[in-house]
Amino acid sequence: MKNKFLIGFIIVFSILLTSFVFYFYQVFFTENILVEKGDETILIEKGASFSDVQDIVYDRGIVNDMLSFSFVAKVLDYQENIKPGIYQLRKDMTNLEAIRLLRSGAQVPTHVTFNNVRVKADLAGKITNNISVDSTEFLQLLNNDSLINSYGFNQENIMCMFLPNTYEVYYTITGEELFERMHKEYERFWNDQRKAKAEELGLSPVEVSTLASIVQAETIKPDERPKVAEVYLNRLERNMALQADPALVFAVGDFSIKRVLNIHKEIDSPYNLYKNRGLPPGPINLPELESIDAVLNHDNHNYLYFCAKPDFSGYHAFATNLIAHNRNAAAYQAALNKARIYK
Repeated sequence: MKNKFLIGFIIVFSILLTSFVFYFYQVFFTENILVEKGDETILIEKGASFSDVQDIVYDRGIVNDMLSFSFVAKVLDYQENIKPGIYQLRKDMTNLEAIRLLRSGAQVPTHVTFNNVRVKADLAGKITNNISVDSTEFLQLLNNDSLINSYGFNQENIMCMFLPNTYEVYYTITGEELFERMHKEYERFWNDQRKAKAEELGLSPVEVSTLASIVQAETIKPDERPKVAEVYLNRLERNMALQADPALVFAVGDFSIKRVLNIHKEIDSPYNLYKNRGLPPGPINLPELESIDAVLNHDNHNYLYFCAKPDFSGYHAFATNLIAHNRNAAAYQAALNKARIYK
């Protein structure tokens, strides 16, 4: 009797053990990430809980069996080790593979892209668009004298350090780390060849970027920028006031201005290049890399003036003397009046 009971117990125990082992194997090693369209990325925000992670994978239909997913997370102590970031879950991953990936913090990179930037607030908003840094936090860094001085810049010219482009970073990058990354990109761009060209012009890299920002604001035509750059270089060489309208608009702070008036030219600002000779203390926008190179690889001519063409093509009429320039300017002013553009 006892033998029969023992045999029965062994059989039942074996069945239960086999079932448990099979279930354990299924929970850990059976495919549970069933993404229909292939690999899929998920974003886990800073401060997220395991419940938040569950909501993400459940709402998007990424996990087939949430119970087993949660069980493996508990066994691996992932619930206490949530790491923020962007993660790529591969189609047909097991629970074990998925949880190990999330727990490791092995993120996939994201991209920060910024261009068409005029002021620091614009930059802070665009550069933090795909990362965990808050735009307000980054704006504070842009105004942090101690930080920006450590990179050799000041409040007026720190924007020169940020070169418009698309950069690959991790979502969890800090503001300070992003500053360091942008400085490395700045140093990489300003290689010995570009520095030598700037030196030939008698300008520093910051001054080249500042001039490039004016050139970029003056013309929307990239092929015309080397020609416009040479006009300003000619004026600098002759110690003439640059009289750049975009810098005056920057000084006024109203970027909706289409027509610079005499009243604007009376504003007291270092960016009023009608009153002040030389370059302003910093850029009036973030110049594109092509605009910087347009200054470094400027045309060679004797023009000292230019004015937008009256056909509103975006191109300019150039002149070597004031008489010819005034004639070009009168034609453009007449076109503005005809189009009823008065300010």
